[in-house]
Amino acid sequence: MTKRHGWIFARLILVSVTAIAAMWLIGWLFTISYPFWIAAALVWMFYPLIRFLREKIRLPNALSVVAALLLGLSALIGGITGIVFLIIFGIRRISDFVPAWIQTTAVQMQDFFNESIFPMWQTVTGAMDALTPEQQATLEDGIATLGNRLAESLADIGQGLADGLTQVLIIVPTFLLVFIFIFIAFYFIGKDWENIFKNIYTATPAPLVKKAKAFKIMFQYRVFGFIQAQLILMMVASIVVLIGLAVLRVEHALTIAMIVGIAEILPYLGSGTILIPWFLYMFFTGNISMGIGLAVVYGVTVVIRQSIEPKILSSSMNLNALAVLISLFVGFQIFGVVGVFLGPLLLVIIVILKDIGIVKDLLIFIREGFKEEDPPLRFPGKNN
Repeated sequence: MTKRHGWIFARLILVSVTAIAAMWLIGWLFTISYPFWIAAALVWMFYPLIRFLREKIRLPNALSVVAALLLGLSALIGGITGIVFLIIFGIRRISDFVPAWIQTTAVQMQDFFNESIFPMWQTVTGAMDALTPEQQATLEDGIATLGNRLAESLADIGQGLADGLTQVLIIVPTFLLVFIFIFIAFYFIGKDWENIFKNIYTATPAPLVKKAKAFKIMFQYRVFGFIQAQLILMMVASIVVLIGLAVLRVEHALTIAMIVGIAEILPYLGSGTILIPWFLYMFFTGNISMGIGLAVVYGVTVVIRQSIEPKILSSSMNLNALAVLISLFVGFQIFGVVGVFLGPLLLVIIVILKDIGIVKDLLIFIREGFKEEDPPLRFPGKNN
């Protein structure tokens, strides 16, 4: 290894350690100040509205910020209310035939007990009468031990539920406190948004400002592409489920298909949150043909989603389909279910850094180090 190779390796380690430390620092800062980051992101989203209210409607700056916040919250609450109303409407439509399902299930369970469990119990009790007293005592002790373990398991489950409810009760006040901080931070950040950015631009070197503006433009383009891709996937899932339910002649197929499409928001599970319990219920109640049909609908939905998701994400976000597929898998392996979203997001950030030239600059730095400044120009006939 030459001296030049040693310096290249040293600079590579320096860049890697710096990148890891920067990511750790950003994560740590976010955990201790996330309400203000969320407020800043909301101001960034709503600032065109704030500027419109201030410049076109001629509202004062502070009033424009408050009005934009209230309008944004109203739109968000209205959207959530609409989704909840749609789900409630679908549940009410489905509830028309749920009682019949429950009644059928009860009859099936009773028949199963009378025809299978009860004869087995009679056989077991008859066999116990033929055992010696010592064997009967041993069997009874085993049954008692099994019952105790089952009771302990149920107690653990109950304790876990109680702990979960306690955590929910603890989280709710914390959420309200965080919401208040976001609300207040939105007002102050929105009111001084231009001054904040003016001070940041003044204190930041011009090349970094240029890179930051390019990053902002590319990030907006790719994030909107990601949202568009998710909406397309939800629509495709709804159409596939609607066609399948129409073929199976299921009542209220449109409502159910819309609910399944909304469920596609859930990472990894998606439509399975609705269709899997449904076809399992059909198998258990003896409606084998409907259960097979729903299982086929679910399988087709999953296959179509998995086959088109990388392509749609790549086309909507202008990314390589294989890279998107790898980011989905690696994100899921590292971060779990949340990684299904974090993986493509990190890929977007890396690609944007490449597009705006930061990755190229880092590679040049690793190979060549810092650039030497050009010597000042000397003009003949002038004293220096």
